[in-house]
Amino acid sequence: MSVSKIKSHAKINLALNVTGKLTKLHKIESIIAFIELHDLITLKSTKNLKHVIRFNGKFSKNIKKNNTVQKLFNILDEQKLLNNKKFQVKITKNIPQKAGLGGGSMNAASILNFLIRKKFIKLNQKKTFKITSLIGSDVILGINPTSTVLRSNNTLKKFFKCPRLYTLLVKPSFGCSTKKIYSKVKRFTKSKFNNPKKNMFRSDFLISQNNSLEKIAISKYPKLKKIKSFLGVLKNPLFVRMTGSGSVIIGYYQSKQDCELAKVQFKRKFKDYWCNTSKTI
Repeated sequence: MSVSKIKSHAKINLALNVTGKLTKLHKIESIIAFIELHDLITLKSTKNLKHVIRFNGKFSKNIKKNNTVQKLFNILDEQKLLNNKKFQVKITKNIPQKAGLGGGSMNAASILNFLIRKKFIKLNQKKTFKITSLIGSDVILGINPTSTVLRSNNTLKKFFKCPRLYTLLVKPSFGCSTKKIYSKVKRFTKSKFNNPKKNMFRSDFLISQNNSLEKIAISKYPKLKKIKSFLGVLKNPLFVRMTGSGSVIIGYYQSKQDCELAKVQFKRKFKDYWCNTSKTI
């Protein structure tokens, strides 16, 4: 097998509501898009007795041995879905950790997508959902990534050819723990997205929405409010919102030029913060 290259795109929550709580996890609904920013995965078969998984790149530090990719291959081996084939995997991490961008989850989803598409494994929809849920609740979002509405009953509705937005992503010097942010949720929101429509991806609809985890994150990390306020006046974004449980704050633009100019202005004031311009796909 020759070396295969896979783009693992970052996931963003254009809007997010926490609608309740199950035994362990919270019930959420979300309007989700993917952006051009991606980790790069190279994958090839190996004669080793074990899978070899390596990470490099700017955001490769402190990734646990029991990471999402390792979990995926452990599950596939335990269920004998790979017929004893082993793979060598190298992942260049361009997506920051603890950012609300789903980097690790999308890595696992992207590899699983590849293995299904290239017919290394054969899975029906039910089996695919079961495997992804064993790795992490948001991994399923990266299976055939496209604009998606996650309903509060945990079902997905996918849309194609949705409006594109330019994005200015900013991450301060700290990350947010998903577990800690969700542990502070005290109030739930009534479901709004149970009848998904394509117009939910239009900017005029998105402007009126929010991320119900944002206030919690800001109360814990006041610097996020400072970032959001500053982004809000840079070249008049359509809206500014935290993605997921943070800590990345995103300014959304219709114009690439405005987005790029906003980045320049932001970097003048916050030189040490990670800052990236991208676009929804």
